[in-house]
Amino acid sequence: MRLGFTDILRRLSPLAKLGLGIVAVVFLVAIFAPWLAPYPLGHVDVTHQLEGPSMAHPLGTDENGADLLTQVIWGSRVAVMVGASVVGICSTVGITLGAISGYFGGWIDEVIMRITDMLMAFPGILLAILLIFITQEPSLLAVIGALSVTGWSSYARLVRGEVLSEREEDYVEAARSIGYKSPHIVFREVLPNVLAPVIVQATFGVAGAILAEASLSFLGLGPQDMPSWGALLDQGSTYFLLTPHLAIFPGVAIMITILGLNFLGDGLRDLLDPRGLTRHGN
Repeated sequence: MRLGFTDILRRLSPLAKLGLGIVAVVFLVAIFAPWLAPYPLGHVDVTHQLEGPSMAHPLGTDENGADLLTQVIWGSRVAVMVGASVVGICSTVGITLGAISGYFGGWIDEVIMRITDMLMAFPGILLAILLIFITQEPSLLAVIGALSVTGWSSYARLVRGEVLSEREEDYVEAARSIGYKSPHIVFREVLPNVLAPVIVQATFGVAGAILAEASLSFLGLGPQDMPSWGALLDQGSTYFLLTPHLAIFPGVAIMITILGLNFLGDGLRDLLDPRGLTRHGN
């Protein structure tokens, strides 16, 4: 049974709805950052360095006198751009290779799966650090590219398993018998029936990409021309004993965003699992 967006929204658990609300707020903040930020990006006031929260600066200021709330709001844009871009690239590559591997099998399957195994055996964050270090370009595009190199492998393995099961179904044989070519069968007939677990995987993938970008930025390997939650956390750790708010607020932004994505992912997993549909009364 295929559910529409309204049905999915109605059937989500309260925690999943809370997660969806958090994710929606973060995306809206990222989109409207220039209008929501109380100060222009890059604005500094050296007469108000390392101040705590106040009416003028609700989250305080950093060592340069820059408004922390402004930087946290702009940091949401980096998080959303990295999360959406990495998952978009990884899911596209992974779905395509996984579908080809599962449907055709043979040596094609063997080659794709061995490459997938090698990438999954290597810690993704370490490879990302290595790639950024080699390119000597800690930019937003470099971070997205480095995180995408290994990220597609989990999608490929997931889709391959689903396609292996679906290719034995009667509707696939019927499509072959009426003359449909393999590309049509794979991408028009089989893939729509295996996307539910991919959607769940993508939700957790966004959380993983945001956390990985924050980790890279904390190490000084993230975007240098835009505020990032990880970089703000690194900056705050230097002055933690003096002004803990510099680390607390970016950390809370990361925690709430990841928590919201995990709540949403758990809810979608329970709902889109066929057994989950049975538990919900279908």
